[in-house]
Amino acid sequence: MYEIAANLILFVHFIFILFVVFGGLLFFTSTKIVFIHIPALIWGSYITLTNSICPLTYLENWSLNKANLTTYSEGFIQNYLVPIVYPVNLTKDLQIYFGIALIVINLVIYAFIYNKVKKKF
Repeated sequence: MYEIAANLILFVHFIFILFVVFGGLLFFTSTKIVFIHIPALIWGSYITLTNSICPLTYLENWSLNKANLTTYSEGFIQNYLVPIVYPVNLTKDLQIYFGIALIVINLVIYAFIYNKVKKKF
């Protein structure tokens, strides 16, 4: 049961990362998404740039510990999601670069949105 919870939490963690990176694009489906995405972007940038640990990581580790596991079982999650959420050779410098890339990607997305909205008016 706890391993299933850990897998679910990791999946949510992965979806949150995708949302932080690309969530601004959802503006075209609902303009109100900005009110959710901007705080998520700020949080993701903060966690990345300050070399902090996301609370979801603690929750995942707690669930794995309760399941008497040190890592996820082999399969899709271990092979594909874990390396994306927790890169093996992640250094502080690389994490800073990821944080800067996160901000730049979203500046480009929001500049694109701004230009599209500006053209309508």
